[in-house]
Parts: sequence; structure tokens; C-alpha cells
Amino acid sequence: MRPPTHILVVNGVKVRQPVFVVAAPHSGAGLLGRALKRSPGFHLTMGRGPVARVVYAFARRPSIARSGGAPTVIRDVLAEAWQVVPGACAECTATCREAGGLVGAGPCVGTANINRFGDASPDLLYSSPVLLQAFTDARLIQIIRDGRDVVADMLDDPASMTWFKPHMLSEDAEFPNPFLGVKSAEHRDKWNAMPPAGKCALRWRGAVRLSAALRREVPREQLLTLRYEDMLESPAETSKTVSEFLETRISTIALYGTAAPKPGRWRTALTPADVELVEKVAREELTRLGYL
Repeated sequence: MRPPTHILVVNGVKVRQPVFVVAAPHSGAGLLGRALKRSPGFHLTMGRGPVARVVYAFARRPSIARSGGAPTVIRDVLAEAWQVVPGACAECTATCREAGGLVGAGPCVGTANINRFGDASPDLLYSSPVLLQAFTDARLIQIIRDGRDVVADMLDDPASMTWFKPHMLSEDAEFPNPFLGVKSAEHRDKWNAMPPAGKCALRWRGAVRLSAALRREVPREQLLTLRYEDMLESPAETSKTVSEFLETRISTIALYGTAAPKPGRWRTALTPADVELVEKVAREELTRLGYL
């Protein structure tokens, strides 16, 4: 039996069917988040500090996410992030501010226009089960991208690479560790010795396995799966699909003309050795998703 729906009111508006965009790193969550943020009636946040701290606490320690108080924690922190008050946008990330087309101090949206809330923070994927408990009518949109392209982008991103330092799998780390893609403590030394491309591949592999579990467990009316490649190649079709899923009009213009990396970047960005390692680590998932 599902838990009773919690009534949450933010800015005088009842939060109904909030939208959460989830994906592996560098898989397009920000791209879709930008389109949602620029759609009429939407108030979507991306990477607010308090939200990020909760998300990463859940990601690195799944036992916290499984605790009875986790739904309340994430519901409260999102409610705070969605508040539209003077100066609130100053606390947002540059990505969120750009996505909202914000010029000056903000806010990026007027309270009179809001009828839908959402979040597309990085690594929100690892909080998906908690989000569905906190918001039983939530709508999740997950994005899948070729793992080789994901690895290529992660290797060029210092923020992504900070997660691969040895202390991230310290003696008190929890296993299995979906966030880093490591199954047990016995693999700690092997992980530490693995080249960066292999660690990135493990992180992508762990993320898409979580995405596959969501597809098995979450009703179709609550979960939509998109491919990054389709978003770039057919933005109008993507906008139509998302609009029908959310039963509201989504901006198509925001999906055009972005600087998002094109599919197949890995062919020139990765060394042959890196390609071989990534395909070895994630062959099963790359094959299942049609990338190999």
C-alpha cells in the first residue's frame, strides 16, 4: 500500500506532480532542465546548495536514504529551494541562473505564474526512491546517453573527477556503492588502481543500472525515459513527448541551439586504450542499450 499523499504548499501553491530529471553525470539532465525551466508555469531548480548536500548524502550513504526520515528531509529541502523570495536566486548555481535566462538579481519566476515545481540537480538519480516516497504523485524523467561519451565529458570535468580520489572509498564506505559503481569492499584496491576512464565507466554503469531498476519498478505514468541523442537530433519530437507525458506545454526553443556535446565525441576525445577499457567495464550495459 502506498503512503498517503503529503500536501505541500509552496508560495501559496499546492505542489502537484512535481517533475524530477534524473540521469548519470553528463547525460543531459541540465539540458532538459533548461527546457522545463523556460516553460510556462514551471519553477524548476538545479543544484541549490542545500539540495545538493542532501542528494550527495543519500548517494554516498544509501542507508541514510533508506531511513524513515529521508522523505521528510528531501521534501523539506526542496520546499525551501522552491520558495520565491527576494535574493533567492543569488544562492543558485550559475547553471540554474543561465537556464532561467536570469539577468540581474532575479527572481527568475513570478509566484503568480507558478503551477508546477521540479528539480534537475546533478546526481538526483540516487534519490529517486526517496523522491517517490516524498511525492507519491511525482513524475520522473530519466535520460540515457552513450557511456563512452559520458566518460569523455567526465574526464574533462574537474568537478566529476574529484569523486575518484582514494578517500571516497574509505574504510567506512558503504557497499554496494552505486554512486561509484563498486560492488564490495573487496574491490576497493582494484578501484583505486584503475585508470580514470575505468572509474568513470563504473560510475556510468552503476547509474544506468539504477535507471533500469526504475523502469522495472515505477509505473509508466510516472516515469519517462529519453535518450540524449534523440534530444539533440529531434528536439521538437522530444518536446512533444515530454509535453504529453507531463500534460503541459514544454518549451521547444530551449532545446535548440545549445552548446551540448554532439553524439560520438568519444571517437576523438578518448584514447584507444580508454575506449577498450570503457567497453570492457560497461559492455553489458552498452550492448543492452544499443550503443554496441
